Amino acid sequence: MAADEREAAATMLRERVRDLPAFTDEGAVAAYVSMGSEPGTGPLVEALRNAGTRVLLPVLLPDNDLDWAEYRGPDALVRTGRGMFEPTGPRLGPDAVAHTRLILLPGLAVDAHGVRLGRGGGSYDRALGRVLRAATHPALVVLLYAHEVIASVPREPHDHLVDAALTPRGVHRFRG
Repeated sequence: MAADEREAAATMLRERVRDLPAFTDEGAVAAYVSMGSEPGTGPLVEALRNAGTRVLLPVLLPDNDLDWAEYRGPDALVRTGRGMFEPTGPRLGPDAVAHTRLILLPGLAVDAHGVRLGRGGGSYDRALGRVLRAATHPALVVLLYAHEVIASVPREPHDHLVDAALTPRGVHRFRG
């Protein structure tokens, strides 16, 4: 996709996040800062923060697990050695993600059953395992381009199904 197409897609994602059934202005949302050719999350994350939503962003730990910190604006992000942007604020601990209403997840693809294909590092699988153990049931939504919602994705025993995919074209619900 060309840069202008990715920018337009990021703007559409920002507008469509409110179409999610689990979206409310109350409660925290876990999100992430996109990188490379991923659907752009910058406008979405900033719009959530400007609306008063508490946004938690991941901090990658040396063992590929995730800690979390509150997003305090683009000036409070730092580029890491792995090329990702992370928040600079106080760490909230790996369990913080379990206390959100909505978790926006990165992915490479998702299938018609809600099986999300990630990058293979297992970071989000561990985080979602904590959410499952906490039994807090936030909505799990993967952010993708429309062409990344496909018929079938291989599923591993540790994979967690997502509730929906949010694309610039709209919301694809899989469960609930």
